[in-house]
Amino acid sequence: MVNSRDSLDLAPFASPDAKAVEWLISDAPVPYPEAVATMDARAAAIAAGDAPELVWLLEHPPLYTSGTSGKPGDMLETRFPVFETGRGGQVTYHGPGQRVVYLMLDLKRRRPDVRAYVASLEALIIRTLAAFNIKGERREDRVGVWVARPDKGAGHEDKIAAIGVRLKRWVSMHGISINVDPDLSHFGAIVPCGIVDPRYGVTSLIDLGQLATMSDLDVALRQAFEDVFGALETPATAEDQTAS
Repeated sequence: MVNSRDSLDLAPFASPDAKAVEWLISDAPVPYPEAVATMDARAAAIAAGDAPELVWLLEHPPLYTSGTSGKPGDMLETRFPVFETGRGGQVTYHGPGQRVVYLMLDLKRRRPDVRAYVASLEALIIRTLAAFNIKGERREDRVGVWVARPDKGAGHEDKIAAIGVRLKRWVSMHGISINVDPDLSHFGAIVPCGIVDPRYGVTSLIDLGQLATMSDLDVALRQAFEDVFGALETPATAEDQTAS
């Protein structure tokens, strides 16, 4: 299927004034309410001109989040805490082995176009996966990044990365998640992103035979981010500074 997002010009998402974006990695799992509070505070500071943009890489303890399009029937079994969230999308799982990337970018300054921003996040994921010889693809009727699985049967595809976005005063919040080596059985307690077609499942780098570590993914993510969005500051960890 031809995807209209493939033809979007993403170049305008590069920073117009060459200001570097902070790149922060949290080594310990971050509780979801703490992450949301931190994003809220940082987004407000960015909008006010009091803080630089931020890309925050982390993992969460096992949990489920339900976006603005979430439906009660998406939760089949409550194995872990469930959090209602203001991001777009439906229900998804977060947990160890999954790289969550929260992007707090000033889209008013870069480009106030939500559809193109989502496409740029897809491009970020696709470029990252390419570093591991994985062909990630967009789908016109499904947000996120998908991998064809002909080994499972005709028309089968698995989702390897999810996208959920929220904007406050044109500053982005939430972002993407890429499955490196999570427990894929945890997705069995939900209807992931509301998709019920049995041909569509969930996968990870390890499931696809790529013996990549989280650090390996972070290196590829950083290069892909600079290709799509522009310059980054020297990497930091949560022990060096806080995200707020």
